[in-house]
Amino acid sequence: MTIECQLILLEEIAEFLNRFFAVEHFSQAEKGGVYLPSSRPVKRLGLALEPQTQLQEWASAQNLDALFLHRPWKLQLGLLPPDIGVISYHLPFDECLTIGFNPRLAQVLNVSNLEVLGEKENRAIGMLGEIPDQSFESLCSCVSQVFGGTEQVRTTVRGEVKRVAVVGAMTDLLVREAANCGVDVYITGQLRQPAEEAIRETQIGAIAVGHRRSEVWGLRALAGVLQERWLRLEVVVSHFD
Repeated sequence: MTIECQLILLEEIAEFLNRFFAVEHFSQAEKGGVYLPSSRPVKRLGLALEPQTQLQEWASAQNLDALFLHRPWKLQLGLLPPDIGVISYHLPFDECLTIGFNPRLAQVLNVSNLEVLGEKENRAIGMLGEIPDQSFESLCSCVSQVFGGTEQVRTTVRGEVKRVAVVGAMTDLLVREAANCGVDVYITGQLRQPAEEAIRETQIGAIAVGHRRSEVWGLRALAGVLQERWLRLEVVVSHFD
């Protein structure tokens, strides 16, 4: 018996992402979900960080049925093609698919034995774990290849790098906590001035990949997640991100 593939609806994608992002742990204002409803079946879904000026042209050229926008607030609804649907997740996307407690990123960076580092409203904002012994330069090269570059680097005076932290925030307290847990290198989005003294005193290394680079990585990862769930869903990541 052959079972025909059902149409993919916007609400169905949103329900899947609600579970994937565990939105129940976020406030109502931060949960995300369907931003612009549509009953149009979704064959081609576009992913973008925000509505750039060329969004309408891109959506039309790519023949998109729906959009995922990380930051939808400047979206001009009247400029979108007719019946196109929009889903949006801001904080859940940041915490789950960028720099933070992100098992998918841990796999890419070859980080194992994950532990939580730092919490916000009972949600993990960072992870630490072990990596194969390597030089700081080797780790920097790997991180740069993963994210397409780095923003700032603070070299560690320690020898081989064995433990790293990947955290979506950088404070004096978090850096010292990481160092106390034996972390050699602290990977984050942006280096923060209040943590500079802790970096010097603990002699921990630090790599900042840049906030936008981490978001672009998240979009690419999300494309993979969605295509793992729906074989026939075509996902297009915006070229202007």
